[in-house]
Amino acid sequence: MPVRRPVRTALTVAAVALLAATATACGDAGELKSAGPTQTADSPARLWPDLRPASSPAYPYAVSTRETVKGLTVPGDDIRAVDPVDVVEAELRAHTADYGSKGAYHATADRMKECRPGGDRARCPLLKPYYRDLTGDGRPDLTLGFRLYPTNQTAVRVYTVEGHHLVQVLADNDAITGVELAGRALIERSPADISGYEYRTTWEWDPGQRAMVFSRDEYLHIGGGRARHRTPSPSLTPSASAS
Repeated sequence: MPVRRPVRTALTVAAVALLAATATACGDAGELKSAGPTQTADSPARLWPDLRPASSPAYPYAVSTRETVKGLTVPGDDIRAVDPVDVVEAELRAHTADYGSKGAYHATADRMKECRPGGDRARCPLLKPYYRDLTGDGRPDLTLGFRLYPTNQTAVRVYTVEGHHLVQVLADNDAITGVELAGRALIERSPADISGYEYRTTWEWDPGQRAMVFSRDEYLHIGGGRARHRTPSPSLTPSASAS
């Protein structure tokens, strides 16, 4: 910040004056010694400037998802008044290709009845819901997770309220080991294809698109293991059930 520049300059001048006074008073005993020449900084070198641009992205990431949930209203625009079980069942009805008898996640639909009163909660695929303002409008939004049986994937969904309607602003499926909320961002942690590392994907609220937008992904070292060559894998591509 500009207001701090004079302060830093004054402190630097004072420090130099103090060192000079000390060196004068103490003679050679306190003289500063050179650590040798400073290595010249190398500017970034652009390689292959004539390289032809790629015609398609490496991974077909769906950078954002936005969909109004059909069949549900939000009384008083209070998202806490909406039953998370109703929210998941609305998705099951809207996407029968995924959750029908021949869908990849058909067992999720079979087990959702266990989420109702009297059901076996241990078999319910729905995880604990979380409420936090991710859109910056001062009201809590809903973050849901539910298991996608019979696979080892987990669905992560974020919902907000607009005009008494529930709107899905993030839909991602992955083999997830953990999820974190930080500010207006959601961070997913997944197993990596490199030993000793994990794969993290960050989604952030974009007011222009009014959705949680994919912003970055990275490999992070989490422990022992030997790194091996990374090969592109379809499992690294998040697939949103909402199309």
